[in-house]
Amino acid sequence: MTVTLNGMNVPSWASHVEDKLAPMPLLLVQAYVDTMDQDLGTDILGHADQARAWLADAGLRVPDPDRSEPNFPGFAEDLLLAREVRESLRALIGHDSGDEPLTPDDLAPLEQVLSQASPRLEVGVDGQVRLGPDRPARTLADGLLGLLLIIRDAQADGSWDRLKLCGNPDCRWAFYDRSHSRRGAWCDMASCGNRVKNRNLRARRAQAS
Repeated sequence: MTVTLNGMNVPSWASHVEDKLAPMPLLLVQAYVDTMDQDLGTDILGHADQARAWLADAGLRVPDPDRSEPNFPGFAEDLLLAREVRESLRALIGHDSGDEPLTPDDLAPLEQVLSQASPRLEVGVDGQVRLGPDRPARTLADGLLGLLLIIRDAQADGSWDRLKLCGNPDCRWAFYDRSHSRRGAWCDMASCGNRVKNRNLRARRAQAS
């Protein structure tokens, strides 16, 4: 399912991103990281029903076979893993942009995905052998492994270093930098960029006085 966003047709699972969208399939990684909006205080993965619907829409997890079960066995663990992996991917993007080195805590959720996923080899009509989980993913771990494979391919083709985190520490929104210089620092200059610049200006004036 697609929706129209700023005159563009985008997948429904990316409708919350709105601007500075990455190309497919890297857009899925961006949309996943941006399921939490720190500035607005919203979190798509913060509520079970909303998270379940979004993960299924994005092809990262099959819908629960029996939605009449009140506790949805196993989903609480999935939801915790989904949130932890989201922050690991945020750390990966920040690391590529020059933030602090990755820590064992950053990598632990990704190691968990690798230990739980069941990847398989696929042979395409072009005769190429590729590694990839089923679509839609049978388990959340398989779906999250798919995100890692997208990142691997983006690192190989050079598009990964254009996916960045907003330089506003209160935002940290993932955005795709299409500038020629590749030096974009803000998800939105009018909001985050000016906010941080004004904050720094006030700090310098206070220090000078």
